[in-house]
Amino acid sequence: MSSSHQPRILLIDDNQQNRYILSKILHRANLNVELRGTGREGLDAVRTGPDLVILDVKLPDISGYEVCRKIKSDPATAAIPVLQISAAFTSNESKVQALEGGADGYLTHPIEPAVLLATVRSLLRLKQAETNSRQSAEEWQCTFNALAESVVLLDLENKVVRWNLAFEQLCLAVGCGDGAGIMGRDAAGIFEKVLGRTDFLNHGRPARYSGEAQQGSRWFHITVDAVIREGERVGSVVVLADITERKLAERSLQNAEKLAATGRLAQTIAHEINNPLEALTNLIYLAQYATSEPGVLDFLRQASTELERVARITKQILSFHRDTKEAVALDPNDLVDNVVALYQPQMAAHDIRLDWEKRELPSIAGYPGELRQVLANLLANAVDASPAGSTISVRARRACRGTREGVAITIHDCGPGIPRDIRNRILEPFFTTKELKGTGLGLWLVKNIVTKHKGSLRFRSSRKPGRTGTSFRVFLPAAKHEIHEGYAGNRPLDVPALRKNSS
Repeated sequence: MSSSHQPRILLIDDNQQNRYILSKILHRANLNVELRGTGREGLDAVRTGPDLVILDVKLPDISGYEVCRKIKSDPATAAIPVLQISAAFTSNESKVQALEGGADGYLTHPIEPAVLLATVRSLLRLKQAETNSRQSAEEWQCTFNALAESVVLLDLENKVVRWNLAFEQLCLAVGCGDGAGIMGRDAAGIFEKVLGRTDFLNHGRPARYSGEAQQGSRWFHITVDAVIREGERVGSVVVLADITERKLAERSLQNAEKLAATGRLAQTIAHEINNPLEALTNLIYLAQYATSEPGVLDFLRQASTELERVARITKQILSFHRDTKEAVALDPNDLVDNVVALYQPQMAAHDIRLDWEKRELPSIAGYPGELRQVLANLLANAVDASPAGSTISVRARRACRGTREGVAITIHDCGPGIPRDIRNRILEPFFTTKELKGTGLGLWLVKNIVTKHKGSLRFRSSRKPGRTGTSFRVFLPAAKHEIHEGYAGNRPLDVPALRKNSS
């Protein structure tokens, strides 16, 4: 109750003497009092919204118990506190009947002024507290409903307890019903329709769950947080954010980078294919004018070898960006071989040596086209940075990240190193040091693909004289680790780490 507001009391009592005495006591306490003598008059007056009703039990027309019951049963007046008073009904049974009928307090005559005022002030404080609480709840609900994200509160059995407007609209869109049909429902059935998956509901961990799901043409980012009360989990909050537009934008950027990468390879590919084609043309010409059958056969055998070479190069090119719809088990050595084969002619043309060692490695789970693109971007950057006569080292080794086993693929060049002032920016989209020659999407795309595969990306770089160079290390989980969304408490992508020897 604000200090400037004078509480308004409605006193309903048919006894004129009682009305006079009680109103005087209340007036002296700076309370505004309105008087009524019958139950019907009191019911009409209570609709004007007094702060408190003082109600005599014995009225000439309607029992005070019945008046109280009607006040409390009407949603418009139910929040108004009612103090019942009586000079005739003084037994404990009468008091119990009044309180069970909805009264917030009960006093019997003779009433001490101090007791009356203390009781009235207590009920007014209670009403103000309830009003503040109700206003806070309404403000919170308005804020809750204003969120663009769909938010739903679940109990320990994953039953729906509370939700916002966005979630209700999402449920309506998939035929799960409106608010009345959502309350108390098993969330698994709703999320199966909305997302096509429910595994995140039973992750059983206190850490935040963070993941993504695609249903039809729509993408959602999912977060699940535990609701903790007095140290114990009592439920969870699920937040769904529609990220369809972001995914479409990312896909457009990825396609742009694929086209750019293909363009960068075009010159090398043209040169690589042109050599066997030129040889093939010459061999066919010589075969036409050969004077002996053995000579013709020899020319044709050589021509067949060159055709196989063209076919091999073409197959490598066609498979470079070809991908699967689901993650599959992949041989890391084959991935590196496929990428290295495309860049070896370019490296040879720039007098750059390749140091690539194969080892027996576990399979990794992933999308082959995307992972080839990761390695191609890193190897292309290494080629661009390497001076003539230097060596690019490629290593693939067994590795562990925490409790996860997998494979670490490292690509190291002997270039000038990355300037310290831009190291924190090289993974940002559209950031490039190649001016018009680069799109600035290569490393950003590498980061996103590695994150999608639940791996990690790190780099180190040195600009010390005689020790210049940059190493990128990609960790990918072994095939036994499924590719699915995980927990924010175990983030898959590391901030680029600058280790020793970096300067």
